[in-house]
Amino acid sequence: MSMGCERYGAIIMFFFITILLCVVGFLEAGGGSAVQSSRIIRWRKKHKQSQQEQPAGPQEPTRCNVYEGSWVYDSSYPMYDSTTSCPFIRKEFDCLKYGRPDRNYLKYRWQPNNCTLPRFDALDFLKRMQGKKIMYIGDSLSLNNWQSLVCLLYAGVPNANLSWQTNTSISTVTFQDYGVSVIMFQSHYLVDTVKEPMGRVMKLDSLNDGALWKTMDVLIFNTWLWWLVRGPRQQWDYIQEGAKISKDMDRMDAFHKAMITWAKWVDTDVDTAKTKVFFQGISPSHYNGTEWNEPGLRNCAKETEPMSGSTSPSGPPPALSVVKEVLSSIKNPVSLLDITAMSKLRKDAHPSSYNGFKGMDCTHWCIAGLPDTWNQILYSELIA
Repeated sequence: MSMGCERYGAIIMFFFITILLCVVGFLEAGGGSAVQSSRIIRWRKKHKQSQQEQPAGPQEPTRCNVYEGSWVYDSSYPMYDSTTSCPFIRKEFDCLKYGRPDRNYLKYRWQPNNCTLPRFDALDFLKRMQGKKIMYIGDSLSLNNWQSLVCLLYAGVPNANLSWQTNTSISTVTFQDYGVSVIMFQSHYLVDTVKEPMGRVMKLDSLNDGALWKTMDVLIFNTWLWWLVRGPRQQWDYIQEGAKISKDMDRMDAFHKAMITWAKWVDTDVDTAKTKVFFQGISPSHYNGTEWNEPGLRNCAKETEPMSGSTSPSGPPPALSVVKEVLSSIKNPVSLLDITAMSKLRKDAHPSSYNGFKGMDCTHWCIAGLPDTWNQILYSELIA
């Protein structure tokens, strides 16, 4: 009975398809109503067009956001051995030299969600940057970042001829075989701080050091760490805007005004056809355990692993909003090295007490370590 039904159904389907083909042929030959003919022709054209629009092969991926991702364990990391391949790490950042017992913090690689960062290639970097000057400008977090790049390059070309020059505010390492200079310029606030009879005056609308900065080929700026410092460690006695001098003001407002001064300098003084400009985002610290779901902790001393996932429980610092707002107002091309979110996950990557001062440091970063990833991103931006 079942086979009979199937045979009967097949015969009906055969006759139905035959009749349908005859009708279509009749309509295309000019028979039938104009409306029916128009509908079928439109459907056939649309079907043919949709087939033509189908991609013939893989499509080009959209540009990857390298700042969205997570930390993954990778046994091929770190990218160099800081104990043998970089003999000039400062005592603030040399965690292994000063007794850090765990090593897993060195084994994490940043993995963007939709692509892979190119591994840092020192020789390729030096060849591409041949004859150029790269300057980091900012506070000790810029120094941290500068030290990382020097180590990445030296470890990759260990037999390179180097020269090293240092004074009170500028340190320069030159890879002489390639004519590449990597320079650190210390500037806590970017704007000027001037010694006057009344004391040290920070001038929110003055930026005289820019005369040197704009001669560089690559600039990486950073400021924020010192804006909230008060008491004996504060680097100024008075703050000035225009003709107005005061003992203090709202620090976030002062930071915003200084950033506006810097932004105007970028637009008016920097030839961005020659000089690439980057701003290093806000680097987070880890002194409050609630930021990684461990209330009660007041430092990073026992942290040996990064947070999992792509975001930390606490949001971005307010200073980052100021940075992004100001950068969006600049007419010249400036790239934000948006390292805040990825760095907030790395509660494990600070020196803690393993530094030359033996103090608890959950602000700066071990080298080798996290800043190598910052420079890996810088490398990807420069070769893009």
